[in-house]
Amino acid sequence: MEHGSTGMLLGALVFLGAAVLSGPLARRLGLGVAVGYLAAGVVIGPSGLKLIGDASSVLHVAEIGVVMLLFLIGLELRVERLIALKKLVVGLGGLQIALSTAAFAAAAWALGAEPPAAIAIGVALAFSGTAMAIQILEERGHLNRTYGEKTFSTLLAQDIVVVPALALVPMLGGGGDHAGGWAEALAAAVGGAAAIGAIVVAGRWLLDPVFRLLAGVGAREVMTAAALLVVLGAAEIAAVAGLSMAMGAFLAGVLLAGSSYRHELEADVEPFRGLLIALFFMGIGMAIDVGVIVDNVWRLLAGVVLYLTIKVAVAAALARAFGATSGDALRVGALLGAAGEFAFVLFPLAQTNGLISAEVASMLSALAALSLVAAPGVALLAERVANRLAPAAETPDEDFSDAKGQVLVVGFGRVGQIAAQVLLAEGVETTLIDANPSRVEQASRFGFKVYYGDGSRLDVLRAAGAKEARAILVCVDDREATKRIVEMARQSFPLTELVVKAYDRGHALELMGAGVERVVRETFESALVLGRQALEAVGVDPERAAEIEEDVRRRDAQKLEIQMVEGVYAGRELTYTNKPVPEPLSLPKRKGGKIEERVEDDGPAGTAAAPAE
Repeated sequence: MEHGSTGMLLGALVFLGAAVLSGPLARRLGLGVAVGYLAAGVVIGPSGLKLIGDASSVLHVAEIGVVMLLFLIGLELRVERLIALKKLVVGLGGLQIALSTAAFAAAAWALGAEPPAAIAIGVALAFSGTAMAIQILEERGHLNRTYGEKTFSTLLAQDIVVVPALALVPMLGGGGDHAGGWAEALAAAVGGAAAIGAIVVAGRWLLDPVFRLLAGVGAREVMTAAALLVVLGAAEIAAVAGLSMAMGAFLAGVLLAGSSYRHELEADVEPFRGLLIALFFMGIGMAIDVGVIVDNVWRLLAGVVLYLTIKVAVAAALARAFGATSGDALRVGALLGAAGEFAFVLFPLAQTNGLISAEVASMLSALAALSLVAAPGVALLAERVANRLAPAAETPDEDFSDAKGQVLVVGFGRVGQIAAQVLLAEGVETTLIDANPSRVEQASRFGFKVYYGDGSRLDVLRAAGAKEARAILVCVDDREATKRIVEMARQSFPLTELVVKAYDRGHALELMGAGVERVVRETFESALVLGRQALEAVGVDPERAAEIEEDVRRRDAQKLEIQMVEGVYAGRELTYTNKPVPEPLSLPKRKGGKIEERVEDDGPAGTAAAPAE
């Protein structure tokens, strides 16, 4: 027992040491960290120093990293957004799989493979590397860009097709009669639907109450354990039903995207995801048979070039057909060029079912691994070519090394600019961030130091000094982004004051309901000033006009308080009952040049309609 524990500890030390050395070294050399991890896997694996002997068991554990990666992506993608991507998933993703399978099957048949074997090879090579593509997108920060969405939609389609692909290969090998094979495929489809239903039910109606109960315990480790339980539980339910584990975790993430505990889940899962993704790439590196590569180096290199050319061309042409620019189409093709993780499952499965020989399986696995090694370089080359085809606005780095301030202003639009001037005029140290690169550049021309960064990301808020700031001023135009920032700030920086710009009265009530005490509607104050100046224009004494302005402001604040207490809000109409409406000032009205009557309130006592503002 003691010896086994020591061996496990040594293995962990080997992997951790390899990750610590290879990742930074690869980045220093201008390569992606994934390439460093792949190289580290080769060095410590059976083809290198033999520090770790069993690559298959490492890959089995490390696949959890891909599972967690898809879960975290799901947390950023609400159900509505997923539905909006259905055209890309079904159309672009489905066509990419079908055309790539046909192209590689035809190439394999032309090289002498029997039709069933050629189809199996075509299916296996049609898949793309999810972990590699998303790792590159995350390093660039482009997952939410148009080409990032197209890439991700295609990868999601491939995850869905895993089940029929795994069922198809044994059928091609004659591992059972066709009737039985189709019956098994139907049973797998029913099982998959049941698993998805179970994940949906749990995600929609069970998990929030459970997390609420666990949060009351106040133990951080319990919440971490619960987060891991959700991810691994969803993955296992999907795996038992024959679906991709990553697919199950992704679906769980999507269902929890609107949960109050989303940011807590993200913070708990993120550290494990990073380590396990590193382990995954090292496992792929360990699976590379250097001997096979050395013996067939020229054939493999030619094969990799041909493979990447076909894969990139097919994906880029389809992306262009689905509305991408030439540059973005090239980016999509390059990211989908490398072979997928399931190739390392499908080739041994094809060998087991007598479709291909052990030598061919080894060659194809080596080709798939080499395509993964080449993937970052291909993506970098495509990015440079795409920039030349259509030079895009350069995105600044998110560098907050010299950021400091008593107030953090998120959003430097029309409202944020004026608010920042007030703060700076008083000499208050202020940090300004904005996610619009052109706005950052324009601000610098007028002497403002604005940092580039997406304020709806927790890591950006932390880097910009939100924890040390005395107040966070939220001036973004996106209501959903405002909501996310408020949620994160209240959870992660509870001691920091929040001052938030609201779009209208309804938005203000939502923010007040979320616990924000300082809420300002973006048009309210300007409307009051307009009203006061209109009174002065018709001859009302300026002091009297100022009194009326202040009275309207006071009564509006009291109405908001009443509406918050009553909690009755539907659309843009607010109604409250059984509460006295504050009495208005007696305001004389002009009629025919004479002062005649007072203006009544905007509703009888007991009811009031919200202003359209």
